[in-house]
Amino acid sequence: MIVITAPTGNIGRRLLPLLLESAPAYGEELRVIVRDPARLPDAVRERVEVLTGSHGDADVVDRAFEGADAVFWLVPPDSSLPPIDAYCGFTRPAVKALAAHGVGHVVGVSALGRGTPVAGRAGLVTASLAMDDLIAGTGVAYRALACPSFFENLLEEVDSIREKGVFTDAADAGRKAPLVAVADIAAVAAGLLLDRSWTGAGSVPVLGPRDLSPGDLARIMTEQLGRPVRYERLPLGDLRDALVGYGLNEAFVQGVVDMKRAKDDGLDTGVTRTPDTASPTTFEQWCAETLKPAVLT
Repeated sequence: MIVITAPTGNIGRRLLPLLLESAPAYGEELRVIVRDPARLPDAVRERVEVLTGSHGDADVVDRAFEGADAVFWLVPPDSSLPPIDAYCGFTRPAVKALAAHGVGHVVGVSALGRGTPVAGRAGLVTASLAMDDLIAGTGVAYRALACPSFFENLLEEVDSIREKGVFTDAADAGRKAPLVAVADIAAVAAGLLLDRSWTGAGSVPVLGPRDLSPGDLARIMTEQLGRPVRYERLPLGDLRDALVGYGLNEAFVQGVVDMKRAKDDGLDTGVTRTPDTASPTTFEQWCAETLKPAVLT
């Protein structure tokens, strides 16, 4: 039995079809925890056991982890809480349920940065790494998917790209760093969940095929979209003011700012890309398949 949290999110909705395709061959059943089962496609809902609720709720995870052999764990971002509460506070009920039910393996979505000089002052990432330690402390076999920023973050800028030909971030325009498609993260997660020959606790970096700078992204988007796209660097103070203006928790906002500063200071560049840590989807491919239809509609 594999339990999938956040099955309708960016990663979960790509993970589920992979598991549904392969799980029968491995003799696996699938159980999902979802707030709104109506968001699951009909074809998926008919083939999985559905448990309605939040996986931050103690009663829900206690029921969900009964009889479970493996869990896919993803904490949904909660901008109403300080980062440590959003990650570790949310995860603590699950940690108790993992131990109570003797779950053998957990695959969690986390972040790059462990072991770097800025890991302890990286805001949301520091909280995510603390979450990893919390899960690993149960003694369960644990793999943290150590991820950089996602290509999909650019979908939040579709309107600006379409209307102004501009996207923004806080990084230096020339700073190269890994970036990844969420489909690649889902594929790695599926492999780990289905072949559970691994033991102990550790990280599995998912680095994409190559490092890219904001300037590189602008050039590739210009080529793929057939229209000029340029990058504008957003000062961290302006980012902070904008997020606070949206009503986000101020400690969470500080966590975002600290994460952005740490990324610009090399948080994501502490792992060497190898055939084992690279993933296949290129930014060019992602632009053609995902960004271009979104911008041109």
